[in-house]
Amino acid sequence: MKLTYLAFTEKGEQLAGRLAAALGGTAQRCGACCSLEAWTAAHFPQNDGLIYVGAAGIAVRAIAPHLQSKATDPAVVVVDECARYAIPILSGHLGGANDLARAIGRACGALPVLTTATDVNGVFAVDEWAKRQNCRILNPERIKTVSAKLLAGCTVTVQSAWLIAGQPPRNVHQGENSGADVLLELRPSPGEALHLVPRIAVLGVGCKKNVSSQALEDALAAFLTGAGICEQAISAVASIDLKKEEPGLLAFCAAHGWPLRTYPAEQLRAVEGRFTPSAFVQGVTGVDNVCERSAVLASGGTLCRGKTAGNGVTMALALAPYQPNWRWQDE
Repeated sequence: MKLTYLAFTEKGEQLAGRLAAALGGTAQRCGACCSLEAWTAAHFPQNDGLIYVGAAGIAVRAIAPHLQSKATDPAVVVVDECARYAIPILSGHLGGANDLARAIGRACGALPVLTTATDVNGVFAVDEWAKRQNCRILNPERIKTVSAKLLAGCTVTVQSAWLIAGQPPRNVHQGENSGADVLLELRPSPGEALHLVPRIAVLGVGCKKNVSSQALEDALAAFLTGAGICEQAISAVASIDLKKEEPGLLAFCAAHGWPLRTYPAEQLRAVEGRFTPSAFVQGVTGVDNVCERSAVLASGGTLCRGKTAGNGVTMALALAPYQPNWRWQDE
């Protein structure tokens, strides 16, 4: 996690420095070089975790104008300057604030004060499980429905395209029920289940020089429709190193928050498998196929959808190996 700490007193600044040394990140003191409002505005959208060393009320007022969604807000934890308590006040599960509070406790002896209902009742937290299983949640508003069933002692059914390893938590079971409460699947679903999408796909891209980001967006929309795969499954884009500075491709990746991984032709040629060859691509790049080979190489897995081409863009999709399990909290 990318962490940052803000203290309000000399004693608090010393604690912030100790935590930054133990857990990583940067520590500052309010008033010395920044204001509370400016510091929060600058770090809230850029960091995974914000730690305020001081009073909880100060932190609550500071972050209030910046709250967006439990699916995107960073973890926020408050630690008192005597290091007695570490209190997650935002994004306990999806953002990792509960885990961060536990880590702070291990670093300085503070007691983590967890208030999320599933934690205090010892109940399976489906949103924390989704994070640990490397999943995006398509409809986070459904989290409360699943959690409410579990807190009421009802059984929750999880439908998954993969066999989930281990022993299911109490009142949770895997089944092929059309009325399942939770769906673990790469493909779009019109149902009412809480839909979790594993981020295991790599999009391989080949493109002409000076391709526009809009051309890539159009190609992606058509490609995903044909593949029947949720966009949220994509974790990265891969291509040949000739394209590492291609402006349209870089803008396309940045718009989606995807890293761009590029490889030299000789490394792509060494990828084992059967790929769609192109004499033209071979002549220009030195390898017979860019999109399929780069997707497989970057994913470390297998091709899910082969090359599609149009308007100067080729795309392919490969899936990394994936084995979900029932782990949802530290042992």
